[in-house]
Amino acid sequence: MGHGRFLLFYLLCGIAAAVAHALTNAGSSIPTVGASGAISGIMGAYMLFFPHSRIITIVPIFITWLSLAIPAYVFLGFWALLQVYNGMLLSAENMGGVAWWAHAGGFAAGLLLGPLLRRRRYRIPRRTEPF
Repeated sequence: MGHGRFLLFYLLCGIAAAVAHALTNAGSSIPTVGASGAISGIMGAYMLFFPHSRIITIVPIFITWLSLAIPAYVFLGFWALLQVYNGMLLSAENMGGVAWWAHAGGFAAGLLLGPLLRRRRYRIPRRTEPF
């Protein structure tokens, strides 16, 4: 993406997250402070660009911990669905101010904006004729 495009991408994901939160929690008196929506946008783009890369996850099983390597599309897809699920069931006031819809909105913005702002790969054409 490059430095400039990434900055633009990050800011646009943050704006989209703030808009999603404002639309779904219009009556909320809790202010939103943080960058979690913009970070969610990065996670959405990561899922698109590197779907098969492995994310090492620690899972508690009874009294021990199991370490698993899960594909990014499975881990981040589940995370995104969890944000939407929590957003539908819980309000921001009841969960200590967690902006579930900001996370979901930022993630969706990352899915949409990532391919648009991705740096194009340039191929250097081969010379068919010698000098």
